[in-house]
Amino acid sequence: MRKILTLTALLIGIAGCSDQPAYTNVAPVNIQSLAGNMAITDIRPADAMAIYPSRGTAIERSFSEQPPLIPHKEDYKITLDKNGCLSCHSWDKAKRMKATPVAKSHVIDDKGTVNGHNYFCTQCHVAQAGNKQPLVENQFSDK
Repeated sequence: MRKILTLTALLIGIAGCSDQPAYTNVAPVNIQSLAGNMAITDIRPADAMAIYPSRGTAIERSFSEQPPLIPHKEDYKITLDKNGCLSCHSWDKAKRMKATPVAKSHVIDDKGTVNGHNYFCTQCHVAQAGNKQPLVENQFSDK
């Protein structure tokens, strides 16, 4: 019993020596998301349905050397083991799927093996839809 009391006193003593201040009267932190300053209980209308270009239609680029934009949903998983984009865009499947094949600049051999630097497509290529609202204000001009 004496050991338990000694151990308890030791733990209380250590906790009392902590540098951490006791936060008893702290004001709430105001956090604003990119979706706007709305309380969680607010209900807002759903975004308009995404409009994607017709199959085989490329989205115009805003500046030279811009990576092509993805004209469909970006819901294909890319992991270290599998790149979902390659299920349609690999050299051996692109023609059959009527998809744009991976660019020659992205491969390391004549078989179309994707270079490791270009394996994670969405680090450069982004999905687009005709009516999506931008998350942040943008006045980019290619002029």
